[in-house]
Amino acid sequence: MIDPKDKEFQQKDTYDIQDLLGLMIFLRSENGCPWDRAQDHETIQENMLEEAYEAVDAIQMQDEAKLCEELGDVLMQVVFHAQIAEENEAFDFSDVVTGICKKLISRHTHLFGDDCALTAEEGLDTWAKNKKIERNYDKASQMLTDVPRAMPALMRAAKLQKRAAKVGFDWPTPQGARDKMQEELAELEQELSRREEVATPSQDKAVERAIQAEAGDLLFAVVNYLRLNKIEPESALSGCSDNFIRRFQSMEEIAAEEGVDIDSGLSLKILDHYWDEAKRREREEKTE
Repeated sequence: MIDPKDKEFQQKDTYDIQDLLGLMIFLRSENGCPWDRAQDHETIQENMLEEAYEAVDAIQMQDEAKLCEELGDVLMQVVFHAQIAEENEAFDFSDVVTGICKKLISRHTHLFGDDCALTAEEGLDTWAKNKKIERNYDKASQMLTDVPRAMPALMRAAKLQKRAAKVGFDWPTPQGARDKMQEELAELEQELSRREEVATPSQDKAVERAIQAEAGDLLFAVVNYLRLNKIEPESALSGCSDNFIRRFQSMEEIAAEEGVDIDSGLSLKILDHYWDEAKRREREEKTE
């Protein structure tokens, strides 16, 4: 384990998990870092999400060096939370490792038990079956309430729909989801039209709540339609956002070629012209 008084540890070529655990103990100690010492589970919870997203970003960029770095950041968050828990006498890092090893064994009963799974889908079904047994689910709805609310909304909606589909609550074809999507759009537009009719603040709040609800229904229906067409909504929207940034940058560059600053109060018609030109150039690059 790292001795913080030993400056030689800074010159090691490699470190192991015991070094990391020792370093975290030191950082949290009275002689360590004031910031690290001041943290608790709640104050660093967003860091866990941020580091996980950065690791996924590295995967999507197919950048192995960056992925290695980001996985280290994720591991640091695990060690950080485990150290806080140990100080609170709740659990320690060893308990975390023991827990996940037990879970991997108990959920893979097609390897360590009597179940049989010859495909990836069968393996996933076995995992889900064992999870249901371990958590003593006696109602199908418990599979839904078990989905974390902290998940990104699109990802959470897709996961909820997949779990509901396990008990047969699903459209037999994407057409049903498409019809539902159009129905929800019409209902949202109907609520939006009521904005002009409200007479009192209380009515206004009621209308806004209805609009919010219908907007959620529409997004949920869109996720359903994409899922049934084997499209991951989170990935699709993330890719669309990347495309938007790239085209916006291209639009800005095209305008600059003409000596125009797009942040100078241009009309939407002119901005659309540059946007269309950016899309045209992008298509040309793809065909070259």
